[in-house]
Amino acid sequence: MLILDSAACKLLFSDPIQSESAAILLRSRLLAAARRLGFADSRRENMALVASEMASNLIKHAGGRGMLQIWEQPDGMLDVVSFDYGPGMGNPRLAQEDGFSTKGTLGKGLGSMQRLADDFGIFSQTAGGGDRWHGTAVWCRFRPHARVAKREPGDEDFWQLGLFVRSLSNDRYNGDHVYVDIRPDRLRLLHLDGLGHGESAELATAHLDRYFTQAGSLGHLLETVDRHLRSNARGAVAVACEIDVATRELRMLGVGDMATHLCGNGQVQHFAFAPGVLGREHKRPWEDGTVLARGASLVSTSDGIRRGWSEEAFPGLYNHHPQLVAYVIGNVLARMTDDQSVCVLRLN
Repeated sequence: MLILDSAACKLLFSDPIQSESAAILLRSRLLAAARRLGFADSRRENMALVASEMASNLIKHAGGRGMLQIWEQPDGMLDVVSFDYGPGMGNPRLAQEDGFSTKGTLGKGLGSMQRLADDFGIFSQTAGGGDRWHGTAVWCRFRPHARVAKREPGDEDFWQLGLFVRSLSNDRYNGDHVYVDIRPDRLRLLHLDGLGHGESAELATAHLDRYFTQAGSLGHLLETVDRHLRSNARGAVAVACEIDVATRELRMLGVGDMATHLCGNGQVQHFAFAPGVLGREHKRPWEDGTVLARGASLVSTSDGIRRGWSEEAFPGLYNHHPQLVAYVIGNVLARMTDDQSVCVLRLN
């Protein structure tokens, strides 16, 4: 059994990059984080090169209209993310080939990022009218290989995960919390949003992973969390989901203003849950479910993420790695008045 806790998902840097001085600060923060996490010198050099290419592209192709982010993810992984509001790319795949350039340069930026990073993803869309986001998101991941090799039950052998967890005003405390229980035969997700924000909201939802081993069913899991929260000054809303690996059956139930979305086959199916608050008054949750189609992704969001979006808002996004999906949804659809969290799960 392996339990991942979103407390390990931390936004370390998020700033617009409009000049070389801002790019120097980005590289400094990235290298400091890499040293703290034990990355070798050669790996840190690769990170610095990727950060420089991202900053250069953001300035040249998007006019500085965007930001660069550094994220620490579970297992000590470091992600560097470029997210802009530029014109977008008509053919991102072609842009990754060495020699392709729209600015008269050598055209090796995206190709070199892909070679230097352990994982790479790019999603882009051009202006299409209306208020739909247009621009480019680039994601590069660096893994501390020695640690990842110790994971159980394997290094993403049958599952992929994406996390975006950001507190209101980048405060040190976050009331949104995601736990993922990974076993060879099933995946379980518990996604919570403590009422309000700040330290007391975080305390309400922290250290609940111990209940995975005590709960025999999803209903029992939510009941246990409900009892725990009744002794806490803050309640929480939550969703619990389970995916059977063999049958691909998805079961879920929840309480309060959480949402899950099943994305695949060109469609987004939305689910809602019983009204109320765990730890306080709420309606009895009902179990919902379906069978996951091949390639489908389960997207779980707190109410810090806007609702009502469709496949047309991000055409083709759900074919990409769940981590890139989480970064795009989190950056585009965030409500800046609350903590925000997105979890994306997919069976390989």
